[in-house]
Amino acid sequence: MIDRSNRPEWHGKPYYSLDAWCKNTLGRKCYKIALNAHMTCPNRDGSLDTRGCIFCSAGGSGDFAVDIAGKSVEEQLEEGLALFHAKSPVMPVPDSPCLIAYFQAYTNTYAPVAYLRKIFTETLNCPSVCGISIATRPDCLPDAVLSLLSELTIAYPDKFIWIELGLQTIHEQTALFIRRGYELPCFEKAFHDLQAIHIPVIVHLIIGLPGETQDMILESIAYLNRLHPFGVKLQLLHILKDTDLGKFYLQTQSVPKQETESVTGSPTIRPLTKDEYLAILIACIRRLSPDIILHRLTGDGPKDSLLAPVWSGNKRDVLNSLHREMALLSAFQGDSI
Repeated sequence: MIDRSNRPEWHGKPYYSLDAWCKNTLGRKCYKIALNAHMTCPNRDGSLDTRGCIFCSAGGSGDFAVDIAGKSVEEQLEEGLALFHAKSPVMPVPDSPCLIAYFQAYTNTYAPVAYLRKIFTETLNCPSVCGISIATRPDCLPDAVLSLLSELTIAYPDKFIWIELGLQTIHEQTALFIRRGYELPCFEKAFHDLQAIHIPVIVHLIIGLPGETQDMILESIAYLNRLHPFGVKLQLLHILKDTDLGKFYLQTQSVPKQETESVTGSPTIRPLTKDEYLAILIACIRRLSPDIILHRLTGDGPKDSLLAPVWSGNKRDVLNSLHREMALLSAFQGDSI
C-alpha cells in the first residue's frame, strides 16, 4: 500500500480535492456558483428525445442553480454567494477573484455561438470570477464551439475555462437504459478535441445506476485513469420525483423483487444504503490516479423532490462518514492502483 497520508498538497484530506487544487494553484479558497443560462438539451428538444435522461429533473440537473434571466452577471454571482452564506454564515468574502461560475443546468454549449460568446465573456469579465466551468454533452461540441473556447482561453490567460462532460458510465447497456443518447466513441472524440485546444475536462460518473455492480463502476474508473482527465465527479444516483427514474421506482415499491423487471422493463431500481455507497466510493477513490482532482464525492438532491436515498440529504454527514471510514482503513486516493 502506498502511504499518502503526508501529502501536504492535499491539505489533510485522503484525496486530491477541488478545494486543495484552488489553494495550491490560486492561493485561496474558491466558491463554485451554479448558474442556469436558459439552454435546453438535444435529449429534451426532440433532436434525440423529448424526455431527457431518466434521472434528470425538470431543472436539467440545475436545481440549485441561480437563474440568470434578467440579471447582470454580478447580480447572479452575488445571489449564488449568498446561498453559501446561508449555509456557512462565518464564511468571509475574499477580496481577490474567488468565484467559479458553473454553467450547470441543461447543456451549456447547446446554443448559438453568439449567445455563448456573450454569456461566457460577460462572466469572464467579472472581477470576482477566477474561471468558468461549463457542463455539457460530448455530442454538443461542434467545431464552432471548440473555436470559441479556444478563442476565450487566449483572450483570458489569467482565468481558466473547464468543460464538464456527463459520461455517467462506460457501459453501453446502462447508457441505453438511462437514455444518455450517445455512444462511448462520441465521448472519446469530444475528450480528445478538448485536449487538443488545452481545455481541461471534468468527467461525471454516477454511482448506483440500476444494474451496475461495483466491478462495473471500477471498470469506469480504470477507463478514466487511462484517459487521465483533469478532474472527476463521483455522484450518487438520486431518485427524484417527476423523473422517469422516480416513476419506475415508485411502480416497483409494491411489486415483489422477482417481478420488478417485467413491470418496468428495466433493471431493478434499488437505492444504495449509505454503507453500500461509502464502500463503493472508497473503492473508486483508492483506484483513481492520485493526480486526478476529485471535484465531487456525493450530492444532496432537492429535499422537496428527493424520493431516495433519503440519507443523502445530509451531505455533511456523508462526507464526515467518508473521512472517518477512510481513516479507519488507512485509505488514500490511488493506494490500490
